[in-house]
Amino acid sequence: MGKPKVLLYESFHQKGLDYLKERAEIVWASGYDEDVICREAAEVSGIVIRANGEATARIMDSAPLLKIVGRHGVGVDNIDVEAATERGIYVVNTPGVNDKSVAEHAVGLMLALSKRLVKADHAIRNGYWDFRYDDYGQEMGGRTLGVVGLGNIGGRVAKMCHHAFDMKILYYDEMPKQETERDLSAEKVELEKLLRSSDYVSLHVPALPSTHHLIDGDAIGLMKKSAFLINTSRGPVVDTAALYDALKNERIAGAALDVYEEEPLPGDSKLLTLPNTVLTPHIASHTEEAMMGMSMVVEDVMRAIRGEEPKH
Repeated sequence: MGKPKVLLYESFHQKGLDYLKERAEIVWASGYDEDVICREAAEVSGIVIRANGEATARIMDSAPLLKIVGRHGVGVDNIDVEAATERGIYVVNTPGVNDKSVAEHAVGLMLALSKRLVKADHAIRNGYWDFRYDDYGQEMGGRTLGVVGLGNIGGRVAKMCHHAFDMKILYYDEMPKQETERDLSAEKVELEKLLRSSDYVSLHVPALPSTHHLIDGDAIGLMKKSAFLINTSRGPVVDTAALYDALKNERIAGAALDVYEEEPLPGDSKLLTLPNTVLTPHIASHTEEAMMGMSMVVEDVMRAIRGEEPKH
């Protein structure tokens, strides 16, 4: 009997590819369209998906040998988990491996906004040394951070900001985090109070129907005029049109985004015209360490194909 086939939507770290090549035949998807995936999944026992494309019920039905769908990352919003459960197909992800990377990126975005780093870089590259006299930043130390979603990543952000910058921590989450409250003197509050009270609002929630446009025009309207919004979670959590309007009219001081409602971010996006934004192309988890760790989702993929229980 030949090696089992595993369909990859995209490439990933060589460590994971090498592991998989030793144990399976890799099938490369030629596109992300559902019809294409349905054809190319016909004989596969496993699927690994990253940010692009979806794993739908129809795709699962087109793959009679399919035992598992592995998510290279944490969020499974592009996998129909309910359909997989109904069909007895495992869904696995890689919890914990990119927490540090995303948290560091979120804090880096806060610093970039606070210290005007992107604007300063642009100024000096264009020969404008006197930028140093006419655009002052601010210190993060002693200010209030509001964390929306105090999971693994949100908790790391809170810890970094509290210990490094002596920031007060407010958080909004369905579950109380007693250890964090004790260790960081963090306070659990309702979203409205967090938005009204925070100097920095950092988003760390999954893409769910309940979180779609969680930060809409009304929510942004509660924020301080001097506040910054940071999103390294999922694009649809923020109403882009409302955010653009608030930034354009300086109803908040600025925003830093790594994720967007439409990805890739269109070249004609109005966000690109704003001077009070810092924008990165969904790279918060793109470090050598995190990419290596996420690639090893293939270990669970092979466990399921062998008939073993996956870890995640």
